[in-house]
Amino acid sequence: MDNNVKNIINEEIKKNPVCLFMKGTPDVPQCGFSMAVSNILKHLDVNFKGVNVLENNDLRQGIKEFSDWPTIPQLYVKGEFIGGCDIIKEMFEKGDLQKKFAEKEISFKEKS
Repeated sequence: MDNNVKNIINEEIKKNPVCLFMKGTPDVPQCGFSMAVSNILKHLDVNFKGVNVLENNDLRQGIKEFSDWPTIPQLYVKGEFIGGCDIIKEMFEKGDLQKKFAEKEISFKEKS
């Protein structure tokens, strides 16, 4: 991964307390896994930045190297890599994602 891609990734993670590297955008996800994670964040009313990796193939490959995680989407909260779709779904269902947001002082709404 070249330094330019690494800098882009670092900047996005630094600038955005909740950053989702995804295929497509939060409004128009282009894969089911990206849609699932985006919908969980929307359900919790979490303010997050979606970074569309489909716009830049170097970024798409680079984020996998950066996190040492083979799949997209990838969720970062205050600089910490949380995981991909299966992990986020499981954390959400168990309430662990909400605990993580509370721990990191990220605003969210618990919905019934």
